[in-house]
Amino acid sequence: MAIQREPGQKGINWSNIAVGAIMNMVTTLGQPLEVLKTQMAANRSQTMLQATKAVWARGGVAGMYQGLIPWAWIEASTKGGVLLFTASEIETAGVGMGVSPATAGLLGGMGGGIAQAYATMGFTTCMKTVEITRHKEAAVGVERSTFQVFMDIYRREGIKGINKGVNAVAVRQCTNWGSRMGFARLAETMIRNVRGKGEKDSLGAMDKILASSIGGALATWNQPIEVVRVEMQSMAKTTANANRPAKLTILNTLGFIYKENGIKGLYRGVTPRIGLGIWQTICMVSFADYVKAWYVFVCCLRVEKANINYRVKKS
Repeated sequence: MAIQREPGQKGINWSNIAVGAIMNMVTTLGQPLEVLKTQMAANRSQTMLQATKAVWARGGVAGMYQGLIPWAWIEASTKGGVLLFTASEIETAGVGMGVSPATAGLLGGMGGGIAQAYATMGFTTCMKTVEITRHKEAAVGVERSTFQVFMDIYRREGIKGINKGVNAVAVRQCTNWGSRMGFARLAETMIRNVRGKGEKDSLGAMDKILASSIGGALATWNQPIEVVRVEMQSMAKTTANANRPAKLTILNTLGFIYKENGIKGLYRGVTPRIGLGIWQTICMVSFADYVKAWYVFVCCLRVEKANINYRVKKS
């Protein structure tokens, strides 16, 4: 499905910023899966059941939504707007140049993921991780507010400390949304072929949800990058482990995790992330397509109403 624009619009479609922010806010309903994914990535010896019990012990239902308010909401709204705006413009340009929908979706997702990482996610992802770490410290008797932890990092490491791991976040988001959108558009093409539909024929809601589910699930191949990101941004002190590099990079962190926990350690948290990836892709690909189509429909009605009023006044 080609990205649609407002009637008569030839330039940039700024409305996608608002659509992306709204739709990505909806994805925060999956925050418990985000918390479990982060818990398992940071504590790689835990099973999903053990991680669930640990998170529940920190605060029950509220513990499952750690970091939601305000950081997940701030992150969701800002990164959602950047993602959908950038991805839509790239995807539209790609389709206009004759690129296949799957390739256009891949390029759009990659560009959108990189843009949102460097524009918004260094700070907000750090703050969510700080919030979860703060609750862990509270469980062992260390009481610090979120901003006390934040200012401690800032005084010690400056802006680089706040944006620690942002390169890993950029790699993760590039591969995340490139894979999600690319696989989702490819699945849509395959579903059209199976149903005997043309490229411009629209799919039903269930078909689009199925395509997005496939895209979201397959995109979790890059879970090692997510585990590396969590390890690089972790505020927990691990001085007892002499093998942990003093200065973490993407490559030496990857090597450290592999030596400590093997290939299973690199895929810790992949189960809740599959669920989260499916939900996010459904919201940001399938549902977002419908919201954009609705916006175009409303714009058409406004243009038609304006034309009618103009003809009435002229007559």
